[in-house]
Amino acid sequence: MATTLCIDWGNTLVKAGIFVNDRLVEVKSFREDEAMSALAEQVDYHKPTHCILCSVVFNPQGVEDMLCDKIPKYIKLDGNTPLPIMNAYSTDSLGNDRIPLAVAAHLLYPGKNNLVISVGTCITYNFIQSSGIFRGGAISPGVRMRLKAMHAFTDKLPEVQLEGDLILLGYDTYSGMRSGAAFGAAAEIDGMVADFGSQYSDFNAVLTGGDAPFFAGKLKSKIFADPELLLKGLNLILKHNVPELS
Repeated sequence: MATTLCIDWGNTLVKAGIFVNDRLVEVKSFREDEAMSALAEQVDYHKPTHCILCSVVFNPQGVEDMLCDKIPKYIKLDGNTPLPIMNAYSTDSLGNDRIPLAVAAHLLYPGKNNLVISVGTCITYNFIQSSGIFRGGAISPGVRMRLKAMHAFTDKLPEVQLEGDLILLGYDTYSGMRSGAAFGAAAEIDGMVADFGSQYSDFNAVLTGGDAPFFAGKLKSKIFADPELLLKGLNLILKHNVPELS
């Protein structure tokens, strides 16, 4: 029985998934200051034999040492990691979290020109052709970043949380900012899906990321939602690098 640990270390949270024979059986999310102890507990309980870490930040000292010490086979995803797709994007500036999204989309939705929209701290648009070439895409501010930016770059707009009344027609500054950030981002996503879909046949769009549940009911586009797509992509990359898992 193959048990693997896949870790997505993001800007806001750390997410860790346990796969048993390619089936995702557990997903846990925690803050960075909890990561070391939480990951150690997962490893001690599930005893994975293989692990892959994808990080967009500098990890706290000791995390990788702990993973290497407790898990027989450990991989940290970087620009030199062998992939089951071709990357035509500049690896010097590519966020490590975007590659597993492209890998998962290409292998889970074969024969399609796939656009993966990941909604979190930022919104990333990740396009991979049906031939298996990752072409890149676009990056824009996430909905919470939009709210923070309006407060930070003006003198009088308040600091507004996403949680609260959310209606299209805002009735005060708070609800108006919330409406603009949320429905504006949703309209952007719908527009990008429409533009890519008009240029490429056999087109498929997938929504993922921490804010995917928030946006799922606000989009007009025909789009699949898979909040755990990145973890699935990491597991596929791990299998590509470790023959005994295949």
